[in-house]
Amino acid sequence: MNIVINQLKEKWEALKEENPHLRIRNAAEQLNVSEAELLLTNVGNEVTVLKPEFANILTEVEKLGKVMALTRNEECVHERKGTYLNGDFSSPHAQLFVGEDIDLRIFMNHWKFAFAVVEGDKKSIQFFGKDGLALHKIYLTKDSNSKAFDEIVAQFKAENQNETFEFEAVAPKAAEKADSEIDVEGFKKAWTELKDTHDFFMMTRKFGVSRTQALRLAPEGYAKKIDTSKVVNVLEDASEKNLPIMIFVGNRGIIQIHTGEVKKTMWHQQWFNVIDPDFNLHLDVTKIAEAWIVKKPTEDGEVTAIEVFNKEGDFIVQFFGKRKPGIPELQEWKDLVADLEK
Repeated sequence: MNIVINQLKEKWEALKEENPHLRIRNAAEQLNVSEAELLLTNVGNEVTVLKPEFANILTEVEKLGKVMALTRNEECVHERKGTYLNGDFSSPHAQLFVGEDIDLRIFMNHWKFAFAVVEGDKKSIQFFGKDGLALHKIYLTKDSNSKAFDEIVAQFKAENQNETFEFEAVAPKAAEKADSEIDVEGFKKAWTELKDTHDFFMMTRKFGVSRTQALRLAPEGYAKKIDTSKVVNVLEDASEKNLPIMIFVGNRGIIQIHTGEVKKTMWHQQWFNVIDPDFNLHLDVTKIAEAWIVKKPTEDGEVTAIEVFNKEGDFIVQFFGKRKPGIPELQEWKDLVADLEK
């Protein structure tokens, strides 16, 4: 172990003694390093470096059976239990798992490192970006196949466990163009002519608008800013009405989706939480800067989303009524959104 890693290990150990319940992400923040750098201090003990063969590793993950998938950003944590099914890695743009429980859109061009982590009886496979930021984690549950985990680790264990890792900063986001540089009329027309919600992202790229700028410049009646406090109402109302919804949370490397009802909601300090047997959500409401009701035309009728952003204009979380292509939006969801608009 090199001197720098040794020093970091000592600092982390001291921090853990002061605060035994400190999570690794928060420890990394306090020590001004990435989470992956902290994991490297335990290689050979709790941590095994895996080959960066992400698609192959994920293909084997189905053998683990029921696991917990965790995806987060700075403001929101999305945890969903289930089995990884129907993996599709054929597209160079976005890879997929499309199951009733584990539903993922993966952008593997942002993935750089993989580790297996064993902390006591807690086993996981964790994936990181080139800057050492955690993108996605898979935790075994009491129903998982622990033997399959050991086999995956043996199969993908990197030959050099003491490799020197190079972390690099992610390029900053391009500055938003001035509204005067945008073909606003062309943009509005393109929005009203949408046929599929998935085309929205390409439309924003074509016209060179940021996501929140797009909402500001939206055609009349297609986007409405709401008070950020109403984001909590979405979850409380859906819970009260037993309304199945879709909850999207992501970062640059992945989007994780829950489809179904949310039952138990509760506050803990500034965090609003969903605590259900197979789905947990933790949302730091103090970091919500903007919330919007957004409407998009499709071949199945209008689709309505609640879109939530941080102060940098990055997505925190998105909500939809439960739907599938070919099926119109639920009336109960439209009613819930209409109540938010009042």
